[in-house]
Amino acid sequence: MQKQERKVVVIGAGSVGTTYVYALMYTGLAGEIVLIDPDHRKVEGEVMDLEHGLAFVPPVEIRSGDYSDCADANLIVVTAGAKQAPGQSRLELIQRNADIVKSICDRLKKRSSQAVLVMVANPVDILTQVALKRLGWPRGRVIGSGTVLDSARFRSMLSRHCGVDTRNVHAYILGEHGDSQVAAWSMTHVAGLPMKDYCGICQGCDAKKGHEEITRGIRDSAYHIINYKGSTYYAIGLSLTRISGAILRNEHSILTVSLLLQGEYDIDDICLSVPCVVGKTGVERIITAQLSEDEQAALKASAQTLQKVLDSIKT
Repeated sequence: MQKQERKVVVIGAGSVGTTYVYALMYTGLAGEIVLIDPDHRKVEGEVMDLEHGLAFVPPVEIRSGDYSDCADANLIVVTAGAKQAPGQSRLELIQRNADIVKSICDRLKKRSSQAVLVMVANPVDILTQVALKRLGWPRGRVIGSGTVLDSARFRSMLSRHCGVDTRNVHAYILGEHGDSQVAAWSMTHVAGLPMKDYCGICQGCDAKKGHEEITRGIRDSAYHIINYKGSTYYAIGLSLTRISGAILRNEHSILTVSLLLQGEYDIDDICLSVPCVVGKTGVERIITAQLSEDEQAALKASAQTLQKVLDSIKT
């Protein structure tokens, strides 16, 4: 079979992995999507169900596969892992999912893949670092979905709060994809205006109170969704298609993916999310922004939180 130029391998056929495949097939981004999971019967069922919808989407091949498919993949997306239970923090998942990721990476190392690997399983920052260490690939090719979803939540909540289109809001969540995340208000713009200037001309709310409620809402939203319905998968599936588009179309998009910092933002040897230019080879460069003193301190604190967890597990 002729090699596809836009081949995506998805490892993990749970709710996140299959929702991502469903969203991806609608975009026309991938020429071939391969789904891998130890539960072969579930994979076959998911593939059959998805194939029955191929008449309604751009041409794409969807099939089950194995790790040999990773050898010529352009993109490998790892969603496999134990899911977050109600009341459980992302960090409590760590050792169990770290062992799963190490097993996956050991299989990948047997293939001479030049793909970009995107880690999705939680806690994503820790598992991205586990994968990077295990694989030994360049840091730009092993990235996590990071706070791309959190940043989208930030934009959505600001849009609702300010009464403007989400597409006219630019805002970033930095640091951990979790409780120590940092809302970068100093980098937030509405209609091209810095947030503080927009608030000055809007005068429609208590800005300080509004900022606190939005920041808390972003941090707690995943917990609410998990408590209400058991897990999150729609929005993360869509955010993964956004990351996939940046890689498969070589868009040079600025996204807050998680990757290993090596002195950027005065942080060293820890994976967390900062604005990065993302293209066909993964992260091409890191955007180093001038944060406020409080934000810089919070970002360092987030890194320290992750470092403590990393130090407590076997990688």
